[in-house]
Amino acid sequence: MDTHELLRKITTLPIIAGGLAEDLLAGNFSSIFKGQGMEFDEARHYQHGDDVRSIDWNASARFGTPFVKMYREERELTIMILLDTSASMHRAGWIDTPDKTGSGRLSRYEQGLLAAALIAFSAEHTGQRVGAFFFDREIERVFPPRKGRHHIMALISGALQYQHNGAGRKNAVSGSNLRAAITGAGRMLKRRSLVVLISDFFSVNWEGELGDLARKHDVIAMRVSDPLDTDLPNMGLITMEDPETGLRIAAPTGFASFQDAWYQWHGERAALWASLCRRSGAAPLELSTAADAAAVLFRFFGSARPGAGRGRTVGRSRVSQFRE
Repeated sequence: MDTHELLRKITTLPIIAGGLAEDLLAGNFSSIFKGQGMEFDEARHYQHGDDVRSIDWNASARFGTPFVKMYREERELTIMILLDTSASMHRAGWIDTPDKTGSGRLSRYEQGLLAAALIAFSAEHTGQRVGAFFFDREIERVFPPRKGRHHIMALISGALQYQHNGAGRKNAVSGSNLRAAITGAGRMLKRRSLVVLISDFFSVNWEGELGDLARKHDVIAMRVSDPLDTDLPNMGLITMEDPETGLRIAAPTGFASFQDAWYQWHGERAALWASLCRRSGAAPLELSTAADAAAVLFRFFGSARPGAGRGRTVGRSRVSQFRE
């Protein structure tokens, strides 16, 4: 997609974000965007009916009478976005299909960036801090969590620098390092936060680190997919190239056996990703490049409303399972 067209889409997101933030606050995700933790406020005399587990034993011993600890809810929360900038995020599988028709076709990276921007604007609407990691083989750039529109626009501007860069990187050691990004976020975040990991998940051995992160934070694993993963057209005999390594193969896309193998591989990979996310304690969310990112996020977060559907518990929040 042309950068100007992508920017045009991004400029409409603050308006949409207001509605999304209200949707979040109306449902069980309100604890995420209002703040989930509890901070000590004061100690007061014990009263009949107080939970004995809240007794402040130090104060009680010091004054010779029972005191209980009072807490107040933290009103701020950090939202950390981990955005994959690797070469595979700029390609439809192994097929290099740039948008040459002006139809506005989105790459995985561009769709992920739109979702990240919408989440960031929604967080700004509720006064939360937003940070980001942009990563490939290594962590490319870090935006420490801050508040304000200026910070978010700087974050988006930084992300736009990777819009077309990834498609040209071809070397044997390229490829997204999810483990490094997840570990880096875990080290930076000191308080319980919401982490949104946006990637195509063309990586291995990341589930252990994801589990460690999900034990301390609420994690949404957003896998950006392409329609070609499940609907490969008959293009005859074509050359497919691995965007990460440059490896090429001749692919007979018109053969039913090849298409069956293609669909089976992508289906198994998607099922494994979802299983690993749930096992790690993260909420899986699939986002197709052909989908409306705002609509997908509205339905995902809206499904956390009371009575809106079945969900699961991750950390202290109820995270609904939704797959586009």
